[in-house]
Amino acid sequence: MKKLRGHEIRQVEADSIAQELGLEPGDRIVAVNGSEIEDIFDYRFLLQDTYVEVLVETKDGEECLLQIDKEPDEDLGVVFENGLMDDYRRCRNHCIFCFIDQMPPGMRETLYFKDDDARLSFLQGNYVTLTNMSDHDIDRIIRYRLGPVNISFQTMNPQLRCKMLRNRFAGEALKKADRLYEAGIPMNGQIVLCKGINDGEELEYSILKLSQYLPVLESVSVVPVGLSRYREGLYSLKSFTAEDAAEVIDRIESWQARIFKERGTHFIHASDEWYALAGRKLPEEECYDGYLQLENGVGMLRLLLNEFDAAVKALRASGTVSRSGAGSVTVSLATGMLAYPYIRQMAETMEAVCGGLKILTYPIRNRFFGESITVSGLLTGGDIAAQLAGRELGRRLFLPQNVLRSGEDVFLDDMRLGELEGTLQVRIDIVKLSGYDFVDSILRVWEEANGWREERQSPL
Repeated sequence: MKKLRGHEIRQVEADSIAQELGLEPGDRIVAVNGSEIEDIFDYRFLLQDTYVEVLVETKDGEECLLQIDKEPDEDLGVVFENGLMDDYRRCRNHCIFCFIDQMPPGMRETLYFKDDDARLSFLQGNYVTLTNMSDHDIDRIIRYRLGPVNISFQTMNPQLRCKMLRNRFAGEALKKADRLYEAGIPMNGQIVLCKGINDGEELEYSILKLSQYLPVLESVSVVPVGLSRYREGLYSLKSFTAEDAAEVIDRIESWQARIFKERGTHFIHASDEWYALAGRKLPEEECYDGYLQLENGVGMLRLLLNEFDAAVKALRASGTVSRSGAGSVTVSLATGMLAYPYIRQMAETMEAVCGGLKILTYPIRNRFFGESITVSGLLTGGDIAAQLAGRELGRRLFLPQNVLRSGEDVFLDDMRLGELEGTLQVRIDIVKLSGYDFVDSILRVWEEANGWREERQSPL
């Protein structure tokens, strides 16, 4: 089948250049300024000029060359069939720690797709292994000054990297980071730590080698491998113990002290899971260098606690909680095992601040994937329903935002939010991963129950 030229327009935005020029859904943009478009990055780069010539093939098969004067950052106002304007690239590796390989059968198809597409690194913050990147891809990143590039290094030992990724080219692919470094393209790194494989002295070596990319490589996170209960036939991996976690933290904090003294940045970061597992106090905010690795669970709990403390301080200063006559109000919270001790601590503070407020805090064990998975983002509606059935839930149940598919009301197991509400017979509020939203969400229900909410806006 002959491949169609260009990229199909799915939607034309109102009051846009495209609408003014008469472009319609089904038309295809073939080239800009004489250059064919490979994907969204070509398209955005070529449209930066104030004068552009756009070659369009209409849905009727006719070609027309549009000459357009516009503002430098002004878009044409079209939405394409595929946001990337190209096929997503599948991962070519068979990593010994891959979580997708540990998924149970029967889930929705999109959950089994393994991407390793550098373009998603810029669009969505995904981490890539470099094994799927050609010299052409590197050239375009350098040409367009795209960054940061988020890289899953795992180890700087080329032979060990081949073993961990089960790709004989994985060690050689590390040289692509050299080109990005030499071109000054910002990078962030990640190490998925596997017990007895890339930890210990191997981790020391990796940190040493990665620190040589400073300051272009801005940060590196170290996260523990996630092990589900669906590992039959997969590479034998062991979970880290509390003692292991303490050792990892000690190594990382030793390197942080050394690098900060020399370069003014902490650079290498242990994810929150290590501190929770070891029972260690979380580092202070300044240790996270501006929270460069939040999406990897580095500093997420510290930021949550700091925002919560600031919100409570503002609440007390507003005088809202000093009023008398508050009646008894019960609400409930549910979260993963990792965050539970911190959420419980926050709940107890809110009870002390708001008279008559009772907050029931429930930790949800991950029966679906296995109890070694402790993050709330991998909880299912089924686990929440089963473990809260028959429990006192009060006027409202609060759940963290990351239990749902982004932008939707669906859990990982395809249970819908409304279905869970019906099962538990309670209204559910979704709370953003913010200390401010945590306080305001609970405060709103407390005030509504006491008939006070309509009197003023939130102080937060």
